[in-house]
Amino acid sequence: MVFEGLANRLQDTFNRLRGKGKLSESDVAEAMREVRLALLEADVNFKVVKDFVAKVKERAVGQEVLQSLTPGQHVIKIVNEELTELMGGAQSKLAISPKAPTVYMMVGLQGAGKTTHTGKLARLLQKDHKKPLLVACDIYRPAAIKQLQVLGEQLDVPVFSLGNEVSPVEIARQALEHAKSYGHDYVLIDTAGRLHIDEALMDELKQIKETVQPNEILLVVDAMTGQDAVNVAESFNTQLDVTGAILTKLDGDTRGGAALSIRAVTGTQIKFAGTGEKIDAIEPFHPDRMASRILGMGDVLTLIEKAQASIDKDKAIDLERKMRNADFTLDDFLDQLQQVKQLGPLDQIMGMLPGMNKVKGLQNANVDDKQIGRIEAIIRSMTPTERTEPGVINSSRRKRIAAGSGTSVQEVNRLLKQFEEMQKMMKQFSGMAKKMKGKKGKGFKLPFMP
Repeated sequence: MVFEGLANRLQDTFNRLRGKGKLSESDVAEAMREVRLALLEADVNFKVVKDFVAKVKERAVGQEVLQSLTPGQHVIKIVNEELTELMGGAQSKLAISPKAPTVYMMVGLQGAGKTTHTGKLARLLQKDHKKPLLVACDIYRPAAIKQLQVLGEQLDVPVFSLGNEVSPVEIARQALEHAKSYGHDYVLIDTAGRLHIDEALMDELKQIKETVQPNEILLVVDAMTGQDAVNVAESFNTQLDVTGAILTKLDGDTRGGAALSIRAVTGTQIKFAGTGEKIDAIEPFHPDRMASRILGMGDVLTLIEKAQASIDKDKAIDLERKMRNADFTLDDFLDQLQQVKQLGPLDQIMGMLPGMNKVKGLQNANVDDKQIGRIEAIIRSMTPTERTEPGVINSSRRKRIAAGSGTSVQEVNRLLKQFEEMQKMMKQFSGMAKKMKGKKGKGFKLPFMP
């Protein structure tokens, strides 16, 4: 999970501060040493770390903090605010041209995920009912044009290409004319990358920039390259005046130093984060939410947004009714699993829940999405009657279900036991709700009732 190592170190440090009734300057100094080491280990730029620690320490040794009844909480609040500021303060949204089409130029080194994230941006625009056009300007990398065309087919988004015999500058110019003629409101230009920054690459990008006058020049950076990502961002920014960055592979990087350094070193705002391989695995970068994740406070707002975008409202209402009436079946359970899968990898979802990484038994738990697949296979191997009335599933049926799902009888037993406990709990809540409803008219109120 992104920032895992940094998050664990910082949270351990602040838990020790929380345990102290009063803080001295030496307590703050010791905590700041731990913060400094944690940031350096996360591959954050040395100068950025030095400035960050100095700012936090200066604020944390003030009278308001040291004489507070909850000084530990004050220090955490200061760190949260400074982390947010370090990553850009507020969310930076994409620029939109007052006159269509809006042009986004994607740049970066080869292998950073530029073509893939061009497709991901097109998908986001599609969801917002826009009409994007993908432009294949990478004529050098073998199969780059084909990769973009495959993405276009997958998304049902047109791809403008003139093959690899025409110059990228001319392709970009003609693509812009094509977009104007066919009513595309967005043009996403996938430019060529190199294995390293060279003069020829930059000259070509400058010419494309001059020709199409893009509204955004988005630098796609591989977060797993650590400090190299910051160096790449600095070089591109110097030459092209990059307007924003997209950090890719944040799902696989446990350090995350690039995210904390790019904005401070280059002044370039991070606008999006790539969080997986799927075409939907991209999200707007919110500095405040990312700071909360790092400090173990979760990211409930992003989780809610994901849920609103993925979960069927009618199904949710029907589920609420079934749970209220204790009428929840294995078919309903299967449906819920499928909706949860749409939210993204389970470890990322859990990382958005406040304090989840500190819950006993979950700190080192391997949250495996394949487990959901096994549960789905077990339920799908049941007959309609078995899903509605699990009580009929005897020993021979359990063996048949296990064989049909490629699992063991023990796994089938475990699922049935867990489902039975879930149903009991729902019946209890349903009974309590009915009793409370009856008593409410007699003047009985729960503390949270209006």
